[in-house]
Amino acid sequence: MINFYSKFRKNPTDGYRPLKYIRHLITYRIQINLLFGFLAVLLTGCNQSPEKGSVEHIKAVTHAVNYDRLINADKTPEDWLSYGRNYSEDRFSPLTQITKLNIDSLGLAWTLNLGTTKGFEATPLVVDGIMYVSGPWSIVYAVDVRKGELIWTYDPKVPGKYGEIACCDVVNRGVALYKGLVYVGTLDGRLVAINAVTGEKTWEVLTVDQSESYTITGAPRVFDGKVIIGNSGAEYGVRGYVTAYDALTGKQSWRFYTVPGNPADGFENEAMRKAAETWTGKWWESGGGGTAWDAYAYDPELKLIYVGVGNGTLWNQALRSPQGGDNLYLSSIVALNSDNGNLEWYYQTTPGDNWDYTATQHIILAEIEINNQPRKVLMQAPKNGFFYVLDRTDGTLISADPYVYTNWATRVDLETGRPVETDYGRYKEVNAQIFPGPAGGHNWQPMAFNPVTNLVYIPARDLSMIYGQPLNWEYKKDIRTFNIALGGNKNAITRMDSLAPDEKGMLIAWDPIKKKEVWKAPHKSTWNAGVLSLEDLVFQGNAEGFLVAYDAEDGTEEWRFNVGSGVVASPISYMVDGIQYITLISGWGGVLGRYVRFTDQLYPGTIYTFALGKNEAAPVYPTIKKEFIDLEVTASMDKIENGKLVFNQYCSRCHGTPGNGGGAYPDIAYSEKAVFGMFSQIVGEGAFLAKGMPNFGDRLDESQITNVKNYIIHAARVLKNGKKGDDETLRNNH
Repeated sequence: MINFYSKFRKNPTDGYRPLKYIRHLITYRIQINLLFGFLAVLLTGCNQSPEKGSVEHIKAVTHAVNYDRLINADKTPEDWLSYGRNYSEDRFSPLTQITKLNIDSLGLAWTLNLGTTKGFEATPLVVDGIMYVSGPWSIVYAVDVRKGELIWTYDPKVPGKYGEIACCDVVNRGVALYKGLVYVGTLDGRLVAINAVTGEKTWEVLTVDQSESYTITGAPRVFDGKVIIGNSGAEYGVRGYVTAYDALTGKQSWRFYTVPGNPADGFENEAMRKAAETWTGKWWESGGGGTAWDAYAYDPELKLIYVGVGNGTLWNQALRSPQGGDNLYLSSIVALNSDNGNLEWYYQTTPGDNWDYTATQHIILAEIEINNQPRKVLMQAPKNGFFYVLDRTDGTLISADPYVYTNWATRVDLETGRPVETDYGRYKEVNAQIFPGPAGGHNWQPMAFNPVTNLVYIPARDLSMIYGQPLNWEYKKDIRTFNIALGGNKNAITRMDSLAPDEKGMLIAWDPIKKKEVWKAPHKSTWNAGVLSLEDLVFQGNAEGFLVAYDAEDGTEEWRFNVGSGVVASPISYMVDGIQYITLISGWGGVLGRYVRFTDQLYPGTIYTFALGKNEAAPVYPTIKKEFIDLEVTASMDKIENGKLVFNQYCSRCHGTPGNGGGAYPDIAYSEKAVFGMFSQIVGEGAFLAKGMPNFGDRLDESQITNVKNYIIHAARVLKNGKKGDDETLRNNH
């Protein structure tokens, strides 16, 4: 072919006969095409693609998830390869098959019952139709999306005692995927690498001291060939840190502590030495806190890992660090060098945190125009109620504005970067109603950023708590003891906020450029799900048991589907064999979901998957039977009062109050008689320990356990008989 054209170009008139050359050209092309076709047939026969969903297929597609694939996740939007879909964690899917113009035809494609009623908070991962997701007790599931069937399950066998050590339910927020391995952080503090094909453990490493109150609920991330994992436990008394391990071997690469330890032991690095200057007293005796339990993002160009740091131990700074101080790096965003874990910069959202205002909420990286100039930014809506935009190259504060009602501070000073606190915000002399409360204006439920609308969609709430200085408080070194050092001072006045809004949940569309709310969709509950954004739609589940799609520009509700049970997890979108899917996992739970519920059902965790033109029937699960226990009580009111005090101290955090609880954990006032027949064995001997029900036998004697039992039965009888207001015990309790 080359010689043919060369000859023609050299002698275009020498014996040139066009038809002859055209015939030669056609002949050559036919011969070459036949040759290539023959080679293609041979290659196809030798390298036939494996059947989708087969062992060979799963091995091929999961091993192909390497660092390059993860960096370039936006080039393969048909997959959802990491927790936030990409390293920017924007939770925006550019797939356009599903839009607000055709969403009326979105229907149920399949469901899969995962068989447990504990809370599901995880975001699934999907690569070429193979889904990986974690659930309660850190169990991991592999699912064939094409069939809607389970491939394998991995159970790390977390001991039941961790149901009590975990502050906020036995949940897990997700897994990571890299070169054929699936990674999960377990509730008891291990990092496990699982073979993505077989579901068998490849390696595991213990990341914490199990004699302390550490747990893990957050999703690991893989950045630059390293698995990053943090931990939880600041409510009990630990020192927070984040660790990087070699993704293939599990060998530790580096560790960054988020708060300083005992100065007498020396400091791990210069960052810890500087941090210690901002603490007073003997903070190290209670650990200091600062656990990095959820938020991570990564900039591969800057090679910076952004970590959200949590609250202090104790919550109350007056007792944690008596002479004040900023208490670095509590409630901060720290930027770490991915090679060695060194601190490059930090920004503290809440200096001297006094309210459990963690900065562990979702971090999003984006490029937006600020004052008509493109900026590489980091965005976060932490618990404290202000929406932050930072320059992610150096941590410079660009803006910080309240996205919910906030009364602990009036504004953030852009010159100093510090909040301007109100005179009662630290509740030193009063008991004060503070907005937001410890549930935060925004909690762990992920938000999303849409680069088309330039809006951030925040699962938010207006919710307060009355903070006060406790009387005669002492730190208890016990891995099961909730050490937050809050309470009311009976000798002080209680300052209620006369301007307080109704307490509610909502989905907020926030403009980070104009620094204002664009629209808001209200919810009945303050505890709802994370979000997903498509180009013109936003999907969110809620406590009432619905997956809802909103118009991304104005918040108009476009579609909803009843999944029966409350939802806290985030939906995702992906494409398999040319079909775009939306997947959501229902399963009520989490910190508020343990003891409140907004539906009559408590369905098992169920994967719901939707596509256009589908119309499968939704599963039907039985309604919860709610009949008050009807047993005789012969105990005196003094003993019933004692039972109430013990119940409120040890039981109400999970079960709520009798007749007014029952979220993911049962309302005991509705229990079967058989439960009360073995009440002492359950409470005092650990009969239900494997289910997460603690064994209180080393803390409660038989008379106290009996008093708790009689208190529950008494409260149930009062409610059953409709006696309202004439029973002092019930009135105080409700």
